[in-house]
Amino acid sequence: MPPSSMSLPTETLISESFPWDFFSSSVHPTEPYRPDSFSVGNSSSVSPRCTYKEDFKQILLPAVYSVVFLLGIPLNAAVIQKIWKTRPNLSRSNIYMLNLALADFLYVMSLPLLIYNYASHDYWPFGEFTCKLVRFQFYSNLHGSILFLTCISMQRYMGICHPLAVWHKQGGRRKAWLICGGVWLLVITLCAPTFYFASTGIQRNRTVCYDLSTPQRSGDYYPYGMALTLLGFVLPFIGVMVCYCQMARILCRPASHQGVSTATGEKRERAVRMIVVVASVFCMSFLPFHLTKTVYQVVRTLPHASCETRNLFSIIYKSTRPFASMNSFLDPILFYFTQPRYRRSTRRLLLRVTAWGDKSPPTGSRSYSSPVLNS
Repeated sequence: MPPSSMSLPTETLISESFPWDFFSSSVHPTEPYRPDSFSVGNSSSVSPRCTYKEDFKQILLPAVYSVVFLLGIPLNAAVIQKIWKTRPNLSRSNIYMLNLALADFLYVMSLPLLIYNYASHDYWPFGEFTCKLVRFQFYSNLHGSILFLTCISMQRYMGICHPLAVWHKQGGRRKAWLICGGVWLLVITLCAPTFYFASTGIQRNRTVCYDLSTPQRSGDYYPYGMALTLLGFVLPFIGVMVCYCQMARILCRPASHQGVSTATGEKRERAVRMIVVVASVFCMSFLPFHLTKTVYQVVRTLPHASCETRNLFSIIYKSTRPFASMNSFLDPILFYFTQPRYRRSTRRLLLRVTAWGDKSPPTGSRSYSSPVLNS
């Protein structure tokens, strides 16, 4: 049982704070905040001592993470198994999807630790390295998913909008594997500073695992966090949306129109489904998290922002964390909707299971089916 877990107040101290968010274990969270003068560089400023209301995390995050874990493990494992079984004839899109499912699976495996952490009032008993690793897994999965979805979208864009171009077809599967290796290298490079910023600390006599950074390193984290959002989300998001707008423009033209892909109706429908699903994943999972995270980081840099304002944006940002995790089971749904072969096999499996469940007892079945067979 975490220390003092039975007597925690209704308000908890912020886990990620900027240098001017002063706090100490001696301050009772129910006390009104008092302005504290301090010096930043050659200028002095005044900032309130804030405590944030975060009780919602103890219910929201464990509940959502549990659902993501229970859905993400079997769904991603099924995708990995189905794609790996066809590895001699993998398409380039399936190579990207395999890496996407692998990133999601590795992230989902870390969720039990976070579920325990938030359900135990932010108590972290698993050590410093595990804290860094879990935070790294979260951000590497998040940005890995974004970049692999971008690769899938670009692949489909070239097939729809530039069907006669041959340069993007050269290299085949080998080129796709090299691109995936480059994506993993880029993701590791972008997220490696997480091992420096994420750390454990002591708050109110209990160990916590900081998400963004420790309070002492918050000033250094701000430019890195903004750069990570720009390179790991904003630029890929713009690229995906531009590709999808062009694809939608092409697909809405009549099939006889000059410059329109000669793809069959099934391929065109598959492309439309991919546009809808991937755009939904970006808008539902990635966009709210990065938008609120960016605003929250900006608010933390305002030395005269009131505690109420900081608390409000902290709640909004941390409420979007579950959305960022949902892509771990939304991505397998993307695979299902864009792969007709696997939709048919899944449908056949469901029909067999349904037929098996609806079977009558053997004796009744023989007496009922005999007249039909003899007719």
